[in-house]
Amino acid sequence: MAKADLRARPIYHRKRDAIEAHLTIVLAALAISRSIEHQTGISIKQFVKLLCPIRSGIVTINGREILAEPDVPESVELVLNKLVVGH
Repeated sequence: MAKADLRARPIYHRKRDAIEAHLTIVLAALAISRSIEHQTGISIKQFVKLLCPIRSGIVTINGREILAEPDVPESVELVLNKLVVGH
């Protein structure tokens, strides 16, 4: 996996706390992405590409908020079900 897969950019920190925080976030993202790859059997790049078009939102019409639920294709649900604990 490359930094590009996480859309990460070079970050330049000067203080120890900032450096440690950045490394913690990067290593956590790497661990999570490896877990996703292991559980789903697809690369993190494929996983992100698969989920990217799925969006939800809140629409306000005449002062009333309505939740716009995403339409999740069955193929995506099958991949997401592999991430459920116990599978």
